[in-house]
Amino acid sequence: MIEFLSPVSKKIIAHREILPEGTLGKQIELHNKNGELPDLKGVSFALFGVLENRNDVNYIGEDISFDAFRSAFYSLYPGNWNKKIIDLGDIAKGASVEDTYFAVKTVTQALLAKNVIPLLLGGGQDTVYAQYRAYDDRATMVNMVNIDTNFDLGDAEKSINNKSYVGKIIVDEPYNLFNYSVIGYQSYFNPPGEIGLMDKLYFDAYRLGAVTADIAMVEPIMRDADLVSLDITAIKSAELSYKNSASPNGFDGREICAMARYAGISNRVSSFGIYELKDFAQAQAGAMLIAQLLWYFIEGVNFRVLDNDFTDERYYSTYKVPIEEDVLVFKKSHKTGRWWIELPFISEVDTKLKKHTLLPCTYSEYVGATNQEIPERWLKARRKNEI
Repeated sequence: MIEFLSPVSKKIIAHREILPEGTLGKQIELHNKNGELPDLKGVSFALFGVLENRNDVNYIGEDISFDAFRSAFYSLYPGNWNKKIIDLGDIAKGASVEDTYFAVKTVTQALLAKNVIPLLLGGGQDTVYAQYRAYDDRATMVNMVNIDTNFDLGDAEKSINNKSYVGKIIVDEPYNLFNYSVIGYQSYFNPPGEIGLMDKLYFDAYRLGAVTADIAMVEPIMRDADLVSLDITAIKSAELSYKNSASPNGFDGREICAMARYAGISNRVSSFGIYELKDFAQAQAGAMLIAQLLWYFIEGVNFRVLDNDFTDERYYSTYKVPIEEDVLVFKKSHKTGRWWIELPFISEVDTKLKKHTLLPCTYSEYVGATNQEIPERWLKARRKNEI
């Protein structure tokens, strides 16, 4: 993968030298020379940028720089971590966008194979397509979570762009996508046809207002995710202080950092990408918020607890709730207090689905079931299993 990565800029290398001792910048190993990557042994996280934005529907030839984000991130102090972080530099624009996608897929796949979590900084969010394709060799199907104002389904018959990449993920082989969840969508930014299509495909969509009213609802969604993507347009413009962020509505800094931490705490999330980034040189507060998002994700990973082994009954409790013609089976971990709901296993389905027989849920969904309310996510997951 070394042939796809260019070193961190000299400006950032120089900035690193003047940082106080103990900051992340003093601890992160850098790709600072052509042809010499940091050793991946013992590494937990690998940060890299993707300088690709040509498939942005609003592309007018502007360049991207991640220097402002790196400066902000390097200046932070770590938490009580024992996780090693490296910065691999950037993937430059290829001769074509497809060349860039290939480079992103190759680098991400190589990191995943070594159990290193890729932290991607990207321009156009269509790069998620390449992030997703890095999972093609997995034996199980993939769950994707997108924090975004839009569904980004688009028209799969047309060329891919940053508003249609999910449609390509759905229709292109190999078919690996089991579930797609969008957190924070805003109805007026989405065509009615896409809202209906999300429902027909049994995908999960959570409106901005519902999530801000109960941010904890994000935790079980993240717990079931393999890859997480964040479009920064989901953050309200006042939080980013960024001139090209046009939406006054969105998540505030506290909410978006809480979701990054939930993504980190999830035992399944194995890659995390932040997209639609431009040059934040004149928006230091926005660059710092992105840096803090990375910090909270890493913090979450540090506090992961393996609590989903349900082979030993000493570590969990089972609750059976009769509802209509079904009996819903809930499991609660004694280690963390987190809840799951069991999906009835259908033996003839593809073996890639077998690990999806336990669906993360909340205590409130258990309480709702005792009041004869079937959890909507359970219904959708069951219907997907039956297709």
